[in-house]
Amino acid sequence: MTPDFSGATWRKSSRSGSNGGACVEVAVQPTVVGVRDSKDPDGPVLVFDACSFARFLGTLKG
Repeated sequence: MTPDFSGATWRKSSRSGSNGGACVEVAVQPTVVGVRDSKDPDGPVLVFDACSFARFLGTLKG
């Protein structure tokens, strides 16, 4: 079953600047995280479980 992100709050990095919108946006739900292309907000959403996404972010910060 695909999670419903229709009412989600999408966020993009404050570091994305004014690069013409070439960014990804992230929406956090209780058990999953959605990632989408900011240029195509009605397009597909990649869905990750929250623990895997947290490990991914930890790796990036490390």
